[in-house]
Amino acid sequence: MAELLPVTSVWLTCQRPARDQRRGRYVEDTSRHPAKMLPDLAAHAIKAYTAPGDLVMDPMCGSGTTLVEAVRLGRDGIGVDIEPKFTALAQANLALAATHGFTAWGQVACGDARDVAALLPASSHGKVSLVVTSPPYGRRTHGLVRTKPGERVHKRDHVYGDRGAGNLAYLGWERLLDGWRQIVAGCVEMLRPGGTFVFTCRPVRRAPDDLIDLPGELFAVALSVGLEPVERCVAMLAAVRDGQLIHRANMFGLLAARKARADGIPVALVAHEDVYVLRRPRGGSAAPPSPAGSGG
Repeated sequence: MAELLPVTSVWLTCQRPARDQRRGRYVEDTSRHPAKMLPDLAAHAIKAYTAPGDLVMDPMCGSGTTLVEAVRLGRDGIGVDIEPKFTALAQANLALAATHGFTAWGQVACGDARDVAALLPASSHGKVSLVVTSPPYGRRTHGLVRTKPGERVHKRDHVYGDRGAGNLAYLGWERLLDGWRQIVAGCVEMLRPGGTFVFTCRPVRRAPDDLIDLPGELFAVALSVGLEPVERCVAMLAAVRDGQLIHRANMFGLLAARKARADGIPVALVAHEDVYVLRRPRGGSAAPPSPAGSGG
């Protein structure tokens, strides 16, 4: 495991509820994606590590949050997603930004992010200033709920789509890390020398006594393909007001925490994501990726 970086800054990325961050800027069907990045988180990274006119990329772009926020900040955006229904959403959200008068361009390809460099135009190779992304933590999320009087609560949009398409959400932890290694290696090829790679993640609890430091493991893989560490930050998933945290957890998060505490497990509501910032070396080239399937 790579040496843990100290936290250098806290990003106040949830002062507004997620729905308010997206209202009017994203098409209504964006809610169908089970694990959307906060727009204010993507925007913070883009403003911190790029300048207008730069090229921003997300190899697992989902409904297009990173690309939309890039375009709305005067940067160009390119991305990939393995699910056709989500690439269609990303394209719709980019089209909406264009109708609002934003003239930067955005482009989305449908395919496996493990082949990200092959899926994107050769003209963009070595030109990306910033990658912002987040891998799936598992096959299910809290999703959304639908309620009717006198009926039980029904979940919707809480699982990724095509299990057979190769989505990392369905591959298990070891294969997820190997897929992540291939994705990051492709991103290194896309980044310009000195370009920045940002990923967000949080630890994953598979069982009450089995907490996985997934951010640390992903960070170690990113180092193994030649990226250099820059800093580790915290992106808030709760509001901060007058020195107090105002949680944004949904009903399922609250119920899960209460149940765990009732069972004697000191689980807390999730209030932040880890953000790791790395850089492609300026001189020479990053380490070449190891052969497919060899692990990170």
